[in-house]
Amino acid sequence: MHLSDLHFGRVDPALETPLLDTVASLAPDLVVVSGDLTQRARRGQFAAARRFLDRLPGPVLCVPGNHDVPLENLLLRFLNPFGRYRRFINPDLEPVHSDDRMVVVGVNTVNRFAWQRGRIGRRRLARIAERFSGSGSKLRVGVLHHPLEHGPETAKRLTRGAGKALRAMSDCGADVVLSGHLHIASVQPFRSAPDLLFVQAGTGLSTRLRDRQGNAFNQLDYTGDRLRVLRWTSDPEQERGFTVAGESEWIRRETAWTQVPVKKTVDKAER
Repeated sequence: MHLSDLHFGRVDPALETPLLDTVASLAPDLVVVSGDLTQRARRGQFAAARRFLDRLPGPVLCVPGNHDVPLENLLLRFLNPFGRYRRFINPDLEPVHSDDRMVVVGVNTVNRFAWQRGRIGRRRLARIAERFSGSGSKLRVGVLHHPLEHGPETAKRLTRGAGKALRAMSDCGADVVLSGHLHIASVQPFRSAPDLLFVQAGTGLSTRLRDRQGNAFNQLDYTGDRLRVLRWTSDPEQERGFTVAGESEWIRRETAWTQVPVKKTVDKAER
């Protein structure tokens, strides 16, 4: 499960329990949160985010977002930008999850001097390659808050070092990159690196919606050489609160991900 941009301090409280119930009902092998757990990196907001994470079915892997570093408190931002994140969320800013089917590597793209834009440098890229090494045929997933590619609809500046990061992740055998930041859900291969599948999550709980998709999160199912991505979107008319609003299936052929038709599952009531 791929959640992002929860923004505690600016959430719709009516969505919290439905989102937790939906995720729990799906019994995921891993829950990923790709940054912006808080709105302004305040203690109370981190405490609320921690309570939310504790209710998720484990294991959970998080990376920080730019909103998880103080914006207004300049002294704290420059001297101890990740202090509250480390205290409430995880001392490790770049955690790794590995099991018999996948290796998921967290990457910290937040930079105190480029608060909105983010940055990814050479040392970080070298660590990614090291952590993916020896993973064999496992699915290799990178988790970053800032996207490494923008579409024409995005006015924000692209993360510094994004081009080098894409080349490095492609070279080290990464398969999928999960990101947030834009509050828009999408799935497509990177234009400049089609061997990498780019999966964006919308905002899970925030009222700061930037499109008509509503609050959303992603479900990724990997079987053999195929990856199915479902977008769950808030639906106030449904008792459970979130329903599947989009689905795509992908297969990696040689050096590129290709979309394939989704086979409809017919339930017993339709037979």
